[in-house]
Amino acid sequence: MISRHAFAGFVVMLALTALVAQGCTKQGAALGAAAAVGVVIAQERSVGDAVSDVVIRATINELLIRNDFKLFRDVEIEVVEGRVLLAGNVRRPQDRVKAVRLTWRAAGVKEVLNEIEVSGKGGIGNYARDSWISTQFLYKLLLDKDIRALNYNVDTVNGVVYLIGIAQSPAELKRATNHARAIPYVRKVVSHVRLKDAPAS
Repeated sequence: MISRHAFAGFVVMLALTALVAQGCTKQGAALGAAAAVGVVIAQERSVGDAVSDVVIRATINELLIRNDFKLFRDVEIEVVEGRVLLAGNVRRPQDRVKAVRLTWRAAGVKEVLNEIEVSGKGGIGNYARDSWISTQFLYKLLLDKDIRALNYNVDTVNGVVYLIGIAQSPAELKRATNHARAIPYVRKVVSHVRLKDAPAS
């Protein structure tokens, strides 16, 4: 019999595959939504919220691609319960504003958390290091039996770790934050994680 954790890991892989494949097509959004239903088994989000989040993310990606491909390339998006976290690097302040305006055009968006930096940083070296940091963080969460790892999403930009999701308790959130702070090259941790018992936005 397959364990709950093994099944959850399989579902996460399915969800990631679907999201990568979705591009801007309605068929891809449907695949992502179907995978989200499976991920909900191990998350605090309802099935409706998870499916809605996948659709919101696909819609924002489509808006960015159609209006400014550079924004699509430079801005990372995480969506939890209609709360959208934007992170990344852009070169002009107006690009930061444009990304937020386009995000608000997606139906179902309840809140936009704008963590986009205006700077000339970035590049392959920074991107590789940031990706390594995010991977290390998720690995640490998966190994920590006192944390529900699937409830956390992470983006790392220039060594700053941005977290969004749903924590079971203040103690769990503190453990997750401490894991992030302990990773080499992390400059700061910014949390937009809400507590499970706190009202959603």
